[in-house]
Amino acid sequence: MRKLLLRWVINAVAVYVAAALIQGISVEGDAASYLWVALVLGLANALIAPFLKLLTCPLIILTLGLFTLVINTAILLLVAWLVPGFHVDTFGAAFVGALIISVVSFILSMLTGVNREDQRKKNN
Repeated sequence: MRKLLLRWVINAVAVYVAAALIQGISVEGDAASYLWVALVLGLANALIAPFLKLLTCPLIILTLGLFTLVINTAILLLVAWLVPGFHVDTFGAAFVGALIISVVSFILSMLTGVNREDQRKKNN
């Protein structure tokens, strides 16, 4: 449960960083708004992204995995459409925002050690 909450907060911080750096991404409200966006983004990544990756598997293979960036962009645009107060103006802003969210989430996960338990379980 602790790991799940920590990942949720990490994603909220990543959305905050993306909104701060990208002019075309904005979140209206306080920290609760960022947590709400992170929750919907996490659910969309868990439920919709695998289906999209399955459908676009040939494109992902053909582009050596780079098409997953387009899928992440589409997921971010979907979340912007679903969550009131979360705005993404253009496809370009969503693309760069998805990249920033991915990188910040990865770095914070490494710094907090969220993924260390998973690595220990794989090695044992």
